[in-house]
Amino acid sequence: MRRTARIAVLAVLLGGACGGPGFRLDAPPLPETGPTFSPVPTPSPLPPVELGDQPIVDVVERVRPAVVNVRTEGGTGSGFIVDAEGVIVTNFHVVRGATEIRVLTADGERLDARPIVADPNADLAVLKVEAEGLPTVPLGDSDALRLGETVVALGFALALEGGPSVTSGIVSAMGRSIEAQSGDVTETLEELIQTDAAINPGNSGGPLLDLAGRVVGINTAGVSASAAENIGFAIAINRARPIIERAIEDPEARLAYLGVSSRPVDALLASELDLPVDRGLYVTAVPDDGPAGVAGIQAGDVIVRMGGSEVADNDDLLAAILSHEPGEKVNVEVVHPGGSRETFPVTLSVRPDIPLG
Repeated sequence: MRRTARIAVLAVLLGGACGGPGFRLDAPPLPETGPTFSPVPTPSPLPPVELGDQPIVDVVERVRPAVVNVRTEGGTGSGFIVDAEGVIVTNFHVVRGATEIRVLTADGERLDARPIVADPNADLAVLKVEAEGLPTVPLGDSDALRLGETVVALGFALALEGGPSVTSGIVSAMGRSIEAQSGDVTETLEELIQTDAAINPGNSGGPLLDLAGRVVGINTAGVSASAAENIGFAIAINRARPIIERAIEDPEARLAYLGVSSRPVDALLASELDLPVDRGLYVTAVPDDGPAGVAGIQAGDVIVRMGGSEVADNDDLLAAILSHEPGEKVNVEVVHPGGSRETFPVTLSVRPDIPLG
């Protein structure tokens, strides 16, 4: 897993819901954990695009029917269909606070949508519409991206009529971390793809694609011109893949929940915070009423093992959580700030629904 690189930005306009809840990037707290990668097959049956003389045109023609406009009473954003029976991926901030969600497909059909799972810490939401035979887009492998590789972004930029906008650019950097604020809520997004493909308000939730027409990222943030030029961000698809694929497999499934916000420990963090270990997940916040909080885990602890699995990063933690069902009891080993170790029996609960309204 690539180490997280940090980027300082002065002012950021999230490619989010136009006129609705958006993020701005500042520089506040430590990151929170979010969805991560699980090496499982691509859920869509569509094969990669056959490249011709105009590869970007070929990608757009293949993928455009699967890109949708996600609308709420607070604004508008984008999304993409990953299952023919109506599973749609978008950003969490696009639907945060919504009481009604409507999806407009490429052929003009309007469908009511409901949220089925979300991870606010990764700005990820998965929606469900009642439909069959919808066009889909396949998921790619964001870990296989190379710096300088051409990527294509689709989304309903600026809420303009006439379908999604298309921009293209290159992968400028990998493994970025940014702090994003929506109203009074601050989230830290990790392992982002940085691109110079234009990502504007309304693009949020749309796909970032490789030249095989596969989704490698979920567009989420663009930097305002006053802060920088040609910098946008997308959630690496490998971070979101486990939750997306669970939603495709069983849209009604209730996922296990540990209830911690955390960031991976590396040599720099261990030195900055004088931690007693140089591997694991540093706990930045624990809701008192969540499973971990009830068990006794506190902010400042470092999680090093869950169940029978070592925890070195967010990938490990999410894989460990999703290997259990809500209601199961699992041992979580932590290292306290003073260096002592303790194992807490934690009874996992159900991952909370999207807090709409």
